[in-house]
Amino acid sequence: MIHYSVIPMDVIFEGMESFEPRYMEIEQGGVFMQIEPINGFQARIVRLYSCNPQDYLNAHYTPGTIISYSPVFEGISPI
Repeated sequence: MIHYSVIPMDVIFEGMESFEPRYMEIEQGGVFMQIEPINGFQARIVRLYSCNPQDYLNAHYTPGTIISYSPVFEGISPI
């Protein structure tokens, strides 16, 4: 990658080594996607894992979109 800038490279790439994203894979509306949780009930779409071209044309599933979701923990039975 070539990056031309008047800003020093140390400033641009500061903190890059310590960045550790927390990605999850979920299914919402029949579409598998990778998300980055923001808080307990919201997440940002990172990418779609769909073979259907219509899913990529749906504005609700655009990468960067904030969605609401409720995490479901498998293997835990309700009391």
